[in-house]
Amino acid sequence: MKVKSRVQLRKSDRKKLFEGMEEKFGKISRLEDSKIESARADDMEVLIVEGKILFFKYEEDWHPTVRGVLEYGINEYVVVVDQGAVKFVINGADIMSPGIVSADPVIKEGDIVVIKEEAHNKPLAIGKALVPGPQMVADSGKAVESLHYVGDEFWNLEL
Repeated sequence: MKVKSRVQLRKSDRKKLFEGMEEKFGKISRLEDSKIESARADDMEVLIVEGKILFFKYEEDWHPTVRGVLEYGINEYVVVVDQGAVKFVINGADIMSPGIVSADPVIKEGDIVVIKEEAHNKPLAIGKALVPGPQMVADSGKAVESLHYVGDEFWNLEL
């Protein structure tokens, strides 16, 4: 995976771009004066903020990468998994309901969610909710489709 076609965004484009994300994930500070570039990494569009890939485009909307969640401390739309699920999540597996300890009740089917581990509250992955948040903690079934995780090709992408 290689980054291609880097283009610096104008301030007017940045404001419009982040309005939707702030509605969902809260105030994302430190962007006003940051150097932000859009780029392509294979077939994926990404935003590079001060030299770090912090956002990716999925289904026409921008979402934080795991690095973006770490950088901005995003705590909305979170699904927490137990220690037994961590090894599967960091290998790219989808998140099954029995491994989920809690889920944000505002999550709707199709929302992009942040997967965090229970012990240290660290982000492990970004995924797409397959069921609403209140139904995620259950005895069986797949709850979240994994899109990006710590250690994947996207995580290890160098600029």
